[in-house]
Amino acid sequence: MSEEILINRTPQETRVAIVENGILQELYIERSRKRGLVGNIYKGKVSRILPGMQAAFIDIGLERTAFLHASDIVTENDDHDETPQINSLLHDGQDVIVQVIKDPLGTKGARLTTQLSIPSRLLVYMPGVSHVGISQRIENEDERDRLKATVKSLMESTQEKNGYIVRTVAEGANENELRNDMRFLQRLWDSIQEDIPNIKTGTVVYEDLSLALRVLRDMLGVDVEKVRIDSREIYQKATEFVNQFLPELADCIEHYPGERPIFDLYSVEDEIQKALERKVQLKSGGHLVFDQTEAMTTIDVNTGAFVGSRNMEETIFKTNLEAAQAIARQLQLRNLGGIIIIDFIDMQEEEHKRQVLRALEKSLARDRARNNICEVSSLGLVEMTRKRTRESLEHVLCQSCPTCQGRASVKTAETVCYEIFREILREARQFDAQTLMVLAAQEVVDLLLDEESDSVAELEEFTGKTIKFQVESLYMQEQFDVVLM
Repeated sequence: MSEEILINRTPQETRVAIVENGILQELYIERSRKRGLVGNIYKGKVSRILPGMQAAFIDIGLERTAFLHASDIVTENDDHDETPQINSLLHDGQDVIVQVIKDPLGTKGARLTTQLSIPSRLLVYMPGVSHVGISQRIENEDERDRLKATVKSLMESTQEKNGYIVRTVAEGANENELRNDMRFLQRLWDSIQEDIPNIKTGTVVYEDLSLALRVLRDMLGVDVEKVRIDSREIYQKATEFVNQFLPELADCIEHYPGERPIFDLYSVEDEIQKALERKVQLKSGGHLVFDQTEAMTTIDVNTGAFVGSRNMEETIFKTNLEAAQAIARQLQLRNLGGIIIIDFIDMQEEEHKRQVLRALEKSLARDRARNNICEVSSLGLVEMTRKRTRESLEHVLCQSCPTCQGRASVKTAETVCYEIFREILREARQFDAQTLMVLAAQEVVDLLLDEESDSVAELEEFTGKTIKFQVESLYMQEQFDVVLM
């Protein structure tokens, strides 16, 4: 499959779209004021030890303290089966060099590790580790053995004692390419070590590349046909980067000078808007419904208008097959992570269930995020997990609704009217004022003066007080105040 990478840059924001055969598959967004932290190395200070959780809070100069678990702390003897107690590893006020492995999500601070790793194009440098690892995505055993032997040979020739992980894009790389990557990483690590003693606690020691260059480093390969960039500044930086590390792919980089926004050419903006909606229409007439909560994401599959040509079982099977492919794409596009529950339409035939599950697995095989799919449960649900490394698209672009506070529903005008009646009774018993003024939204006041007017008259007679109403245009439907006059 041919891929294109579209890079849209403004002073405030960089957006990268991965388009496969003309269809948007993934979207990455980095805002100048909220750059991602994953990969950054900090000189932090232990602010609090949590023995019960086997963890510590580390101050790295961010708004919220970051979280370091004992299992993410590298020790000199790291071969033991049990993780040492956190109190034996750290103490309050201790300086520690840490790396962010997960961005702050919601109310949670960043997740840290002391196992540092510095990526380049082909390799990941692992200070303090002596072994050589190979990406699991490189499946050919002969190629895995060749890469491992080449890297070990280069390590021996340079007397390198730190370890490496060979990345997926290194498949097919020759010895010279691997040597150049190793030299670059060794020089970078030496400069980082020189800087550490002179840097204040709570500041960054090493910052990863900008989003545009990270994408080129991690994704540019044989499948990528073209990289189109609408910013001349980013285009120049990208060209320099590619000429240094990937000269054979330099022809892929292209500057887009057109007046029409580059994302509009590929209908990316429309796809972003659709990815923020709960409902996703399927070509067959069926649809998916996504509900994202703090604990998990649920996906409901519905047949909708699709009735099929032969029987109901065939209709359900075809809808589920189409849904499996659409779900895989939406998970990547929306960047949904954690626990995911999929409620496919109930199928009677076991073979149909197996085929739908295989279709989902096949569609997710190209997903860059690690995922794990369980079998269909006794309730007909498919449970899966997808690694969460950054905020979902919805969390990046949206916030909780101020009207419903994220509940996705609001109290009816009738419910608010009855709450007002109860508040009037409280006020009437507590205070001696003869007149009460109700401030509320237009819909609520209209209901009070129309359908509930008899109830208002009865309340005035019962309390012996005059009740007046005033519309507050800025009030949401659930808001109201009862004021003494």
